[in-house]
Amino acid sequence: MAKTVATVIVETLQAAGASRCYGIPGDTLNHVTDAIRQSDIRWVHMRHEEAGGFAAGADALLTGELALCAGSCGPGSLHFINGLFESHRNRAPVVLIASQIVRDELGFDFPQEVDFKSVYQSCSVFCEEIRTPAQARRKTAMAAQAALSKRGVAVLIVPADISSAKAPDEPPFSVHRPQPQVRPSDVELDQIAATLAQGKKIAIYGGSGCEGAHDQVVALANMLQAPVAHTSRAKDFLEHDNPFDVGMTGIFGGEAGYHALMTCDTLLLLGCDFAWRQFYPDKAMIIQVDLDGSHLGRRHPVDLGVVGDVGATLDALLPRVPSRDDRHFLAECLDHRARSVEKEGRHATVGKGGAIHPQYLTEVISRAAPPDTIYTADGGSPMVWCLRHVASTGQNRTVISLSHGTMANAMPQALGAKAAYPDRTVISLSGDGGIAMLLGDLLTAVQEKLPIKVAIFNNGALDFVEIEQKVEGLLDTYTDLLNPDFARVAEAMGLWGRRVEQAERLEQDVQDWLAAPGPALLDVVTDRFELVMPPKVAVDQVAGMALYSAKAILNGRGGDVKGIIQNLLS
Repeated sequence: MAKTVATVIVETLQAAGASRCYGIPGDTLNHVTDAIRQSDIRWVHMRHEEAGGFAAGADALLTGELALCAGSCGPGSLHFINGLFESHRNRAPVVLIASQIVRDELGFDFPQEVDFKSVYQSCSVFCEEIRTPAQARRKTAMAAQAALSKRGVAVLIVPADISSAKAPDEPPFSVHRPQPQVRPSDVELDQIAATLAQGKKIAIYGGSGCEGAHDQVVALANMLQAPVAHTSRAKDFLEHDNPFDVGMTGIFGGEAGYHALMTCDTLLLLGCDFAWRQFYPDKAMIIQVDLDGSHLGRRHPVDLGVVGDVGATLDALLPRVPSRDDRHFLAECLDHRARSVEKEGRHATVGKGGAIHPQYLTEVISRAAPPDTIYTADGGSPMVWCLRHVASTGQNRTVISLSHGTMANAMPQALGAKAAYPDRTVISLSGDGGIAMLLGDLLTAVQEKLPIKVAIFNNGALDFVEIEQKVEGLLDTYTDLLNPDFARVAEAMGLWGRRVEQAERLEQDVQDWLAAPGPALLDVVTDRFELVMPPKVAVDQVAGMALYSAKAILNGRGGDVKGIIQNLLS
């Protein structure tokens, strides 16, 4: 008996490694969902397709395997766009099955007709329509191959009459997993070694390309007596068990990482595509190693750029690098790191009756959570507190919206992470603005039995937006949030819920929250006036805050200024 095209699509994706599909059923998708019902792929029933895109992206990013999304025609599949933009920019291998109206009505402005190809081409590595039943196996395999090989989103557009049609009986198209080792030529490696030998103050800056190369990076740092700074995306891969670590630089980073990069005379960039040009040194000799040759020198001019996998490149480079004994620059940077950690830790402790600082909440959670916990954090201040105050263990992971910078990512990403790793603790560090945007998918945690733990940083404001406005010398405007008691909302949905307003109770409340059976939500009222401070405050930022303070006082908001000053001085 001939199989339907929908069955062929599902079988091909399952053979390529897909285990879960996130979506909402609908008319043009019916044959696909029926094929999934008869397969071993788990259907994760979401309440909003955007949340499905986030969830699938976290699943794929953490496992390295295909994760699927599926939606109905028109608005159904269109709703995935923001979640899939995030997934694509996170380099997560996701396949979207975007079902379409029947072919006879395409081009006639039929109800719910959307040109998905024009919509999704900018956030995908593959975007094609299956136009005939004979194309189904080959195009599905191409989509899976592209998503896995190019690390991004692939979109299969499937008209309803195609998915229900009979597919020709033909051999399957396989999806391959090549794993080449790429490294620079011997001549280039000798050039790198010679350049490093001339340096007096050498710093290493590692990005997400250092995944799997922790030991080689630490070994090179030991040979060179060089501090190791890292990007936000490399926190999980380089921060733990690293005596040369000086933390992050950039807007979310600390003073020590910034100092190492800005004062070195030789900088080795390893698998990082850090976008903020003002955080690169102007006078250092810069060497860049990246697997993607188009990344070489695109953020800041480099003196020597080579193509290579970081691990394979360092394996070949280490025998060529002479060992150094001079620790002066390293000791100076580590001293900055110690002072930076001490400064950051001031608000991570609290006295009786004190305000709940978001840093303190984050560190309490980090101490109480198992070492292999998966953390997700909303774009904005929860992301910064996660990066700065969750200790890397070498086993835990962080999933954060860095390249896309979206709100509302954390809770749905936690759903995908928990579906992929049911035996690990998964914690969502959610902003009050972020959780409210996709609040309905807390119901997914209950219905799909995904016991995620959600902590809400509830400061009654769009915190990051307020900071941006104040730095520009503007009064914070339209940023107030009239929030419900999120704990009671959670309880009404079927989750464990608790609201925390007193700092002295926080430790016990976090323990109870983590121990609660099933999905659980902790609504924590945090200090609204806590600022996210960059590693270096520019003159224009100081001027902007001064102008804001004057405007606030003239508008009868002196209490806001007082709260900010008290936090800065404490």
